[in-house]
Amino acid sequence: MIWTGKTKDAHLRALVADYFERLSHFARCEVSEFRESGAPDEKTGIDRDSKRISDGLREGAINVLLDPSGTEWSSQDLAETIQRWQDSGTKEVAFIVGGPNGVSQELAARANKRWSLTRLTLTHEMARVLLLEQLYRAYTIIHGLPYQK
Repeated sequence: MIWTGKTKDAHLRALVADYFERLSHFARCEVSEFRESGAPDEKTGIDRDSKRISDGLREGAINVLLDPSGTEWSSQDLAETIQRWQDSGTKEVAFIVGGPNGVSQELAARANKRWSLTRLTLTHEMARVLLLEQLYRAYTIIHGLPYQK
């Protein structure tokens, strides 16, 4: 997971930690948290934040951008997609959560997939929790565990 800014809300930070721990039982996971640029104007901030994220992407990884205009997946769709990636020998998938103002066109162009968690507006901190929860849920579906019910 790659995102800009720290999760400041203590309750959401605890949920991020909880789901990260659960998810780590199924897959090797890491979070790359990049400092927000704090640029005085929106475009410069987007460009700087996107450059940091882009520099953190690894060659050969599947890059999934969380994007409100992306494709909505059900939990089952996500589980099937993850299973396909595993079956095809995919070594790394990067889930990208941009800053509050979005990402640059250059970073968006590097995305192999664009995934909309929901059409609802979420804070970026809540999107992180939802991302991790859905990844955990997908792995429980893949392994036939009761959590997803």
